[in-house]
Amino acid sequence: MKGARPALRYAKAILNLAKEQGKDAEVNDNMKSIVATIATSDDLDAMLKSPVIKASDKKKVLDALFGDKVNNITKGLFNLLAENKRMIMLEKVAKQYSIIFDYYKNMQTAKVTTAVPLNSKLEVKIQDKIVAITGNSATIENIVNPDIIGGFILRVGDVQYDASISNQFDELRREFDNSHYIPKI
Repeated sequence: MKGARPALRYAKAILNLAKEQGKDAEVNDNMKSIVATIATSDDLDAMLKSPVIKASDKKKVLDALFGDKVNNITKGLFNLLAENKRMIMLEKVAKQYSIIFDYYKNMQTAKVTTAVPLNSKLEVKIQDKIVAITGNSATIENIVNPDIIGGFILRVGDVQYDASISNQFDELRREFDNSHYIPKI
C-alpha cells in the first residue's frame, strides 16, 4: 500500500502529541469524522488527491469544512500536511491513527454480519459472545447481508464465529452429500 509508512509515522506523532495533552480520544473522534467525510464525498476525495490544486487551497477547504468541529491537534495535522505538500495522505493518516489508537487502548473492532440491522439487545448478546471468545470487549461494526438468512457471522481479528443459518444449511448439505445411505428400491 503506497504511502502507508509515512501515514503511520504521521499518525504515531499525532497520537503521541494527543496523549501528552490528554486529548487522544477526542482526536480519534476527529479522525473517524475525517475518514467518514472523505468516504461520503467524492468531490472532497478528488480535491485532496488532485495535483493541480495547491496545498494551501486544500487546507482552506478543510478549515472551512471542519472548522470548529475538530480540535487544535487535528488542525495542526492539516497545517503539517499542507506544509509538506502531503494532503493526499490525510485519509490514510486518519485511518492509521484510529488503528493505533485502538491498539493503544486495547480495543478491538468486531465485524458482525447479520441479515437485518442490529438492535441494542442483540448488540449486548454479541458483546457477551465477543468477551467469551476473545476475553476482551470490542467495538461492533454491523454489516447487513440478507444472504445469510438469519443468525450472525462474527469476526474479531483473525477469529471467526459463524452462527448463520446459511452456514448451518451448508453443513447439512455436506452431511447429506457425504452420507453413504442407500435407500431400498
